[in-house]
Order: sequence, then structure tokens, then C-alpha cells
Amino acid sequence: MTSTNTRQVALVVGASRGIGRQIAVDLAKDGYAVVVAAKSTTSPADLAALSPFPPDPKSPQSTITTVAREITLAGGEATAIPVDTTDYASIQHLITKTIETYSRLDVLIYNSGAIWWAPVAKTPMKRFQLMQRVNVEGLYGTVQEALPHLKKNNRQGGGGGGRIIVVSPPIYSRFFRGKTAYAMGKVGMSVLVKGLAMDFEREAKEGGPEMVVAALWPAAAIESGATEQFTRKDPAYAKDLRKPAIFADAVLAMLKAPASVVNGLLELDEDFLRKHAGVTDFSKYAVIPGTAPRRIMPAELPDLTVKEQDDEGMRTDSSKL
Repeated sequence: MTSTNTRQVALVVGASRGIGRQIAVDLAKDGYAVVVAAKSTTSPADLAALSPFPPDPKSPQSTITTVAREITLAGGEATAIPVDTTDYASIQHLITKTIETYSRLDVLIYNSGAIWWAPVAKTPMKRFQLMQRVNVEGLYGTVQEALPHLKKNNRQGGGGGGRIIVVSPPIYSRFFRGKTAYAMGKVGMSVLVKGLAMDFEREAKEGGPEMVVAALWPAAAIESGATEQFTRKDPAYAKDLRKPAIFADAVLAMLKAPASVVNGLLELDEDFLRKHAGVTDFSKYAVIPGTAPRRIMPAELPDLTVKEQDDEGMRTDSSKL
């Protein structure tokens, strides 16, 4: 067993490539011990043969093994633990191994996701089921297993329990267009964020830890393995891409913000950095220097609250019936 009493522990699920890898690397630079989790691994022989190292973070050669190795070579602390988020037993094993290794868990980042963008008539049932299992069920299972451990620890500086950040979007109608099956899962993740945030608020009022859950989503497209299909067809598409560093910076800013600011937020990376981290110049994040990547998200998002928001009537808790 590894002891990390001086470090907070962050679990990043979906950390083998792209945004997830960048989050893991930057959390380690910020002093976290990082559990790097996803399905893809690299054998010791293949790891030794990789050249150059680290591999392109957009390529299949980038795995949880290479990311953990990249972190440790830079002087950070990381452990690679494989997980299949469609398998609840695998999720349970991930959390068990995390606690066996580090004895604590302070931060959970859920970046795992399955994508299929097509109208309903062109989305086969197997694709639909995979997206719901990875996106919604995977998140729900990971949160359920992690919650008892996240609630145990006080954050550095005092005054709070663990934090959860989910890669899921704000809820608005245009997001559903042309990708309904995908949107059902991703918006379902955001619904979990809003509902769990309400649970946390109630528990804190009753004397529990000050927990936080929030969602984060890119305001402009981010360079990844998924975007390479577009840049291969048209290299000019890269002018509309940002580096994953913008998302990782927003995650770190969320982790450092007061619970009252963050809990229950469905926010965009650029907007959070502008409002809460004082960032005004986003040019350093452009993949092609000197370009201004096109924002793909609305300038304003709907307020989901309604009149009588706090009038619940008689609340029923089925677990107590």
C-alpha cells in the first residue's frame, strides 16, 4: 500500500487520451496523486519500445500506462488502473484499488464517453445502449462507489469534502439536434449533476461535509482523436480547434473555487475561466497560433430554475419506505 497523507488523490476516468490525459497530467503538476483510469493499457514490452515518448496524445498509442509513466517521469505521482465503465464490477474494482493504493479519494473527474452523432433513425440500438452504459450508467456507478470515500476527507484549507467534475453539457434545446441518442445520455449526466448537487446542499445543512459536483463542457471544439477525422479531410478545420489545456485549466479552477460558486454548475470551460479565474486572453489555447476558434456553444444558456423552485411539497424517500 502506498501512503499519500501529504497529497490529495484525484481519480480521472477516461484519461488515456485527449482531454482526460491533459487533466491527469495537469492535476499531477498541481500536486495531486492521480489515478489514471480507462480501458486501454500498454504492455511493459510495448512501453519500453515506444519512441518517441510520450506518444501523440491523440493516438491509440496513448494509454493509461503511458500517461501514468509520463506523469512519474516528470516527478509526479500516478497509478494506472484499467476500468470498463460498462461493467459495474470493473468500476467497483477501480474504486477498491484506488483506496487500497492511496487510502483516500478527494476528487473524481468523469471524462469517459461513447459518441455516435446521428438522427434517431440512423442510430442502431446497440449504439444507443453503449452510449447509455458508458455515459449515464458508468457515471452513476462510479459516483455511487466513490461517494463514501469522497465524503470522508476534508479538503486542504478546511471546510469541505470531495469534489466531482463531470464532462457533460449545459441543458438547452439545440444540443439535441441531429444527435438525439447521444444527447439523451450526456444530458442525463447533467441531470445527475443537478440532482446530486441538491442532495449535497441538503446534507451540508444537516451537518454533513460540504461536497461539490459540477459539469464542464467545451465552448469551442478541442483537439482530440475525434477531431482528427475532420482535420484529415480539411486541414483548415484546425483553425477552429483549441488545445486540451483550456479544459484542464478550467477543471483546476473549479477545484479551487468556493463550493458556493461551483456546486450544481453546468458550465463552459471558457466562461468559467473568464468569470472565476480572471482569464481574458484565450489566444494561447488556439491550436494554430493567431487564429480565433469559433465558439460552438450558445452565448447565453437557459436558467433551469422555475417559480416556487424550493417548494417541494411532501418529499418521498423510497429508501426509507
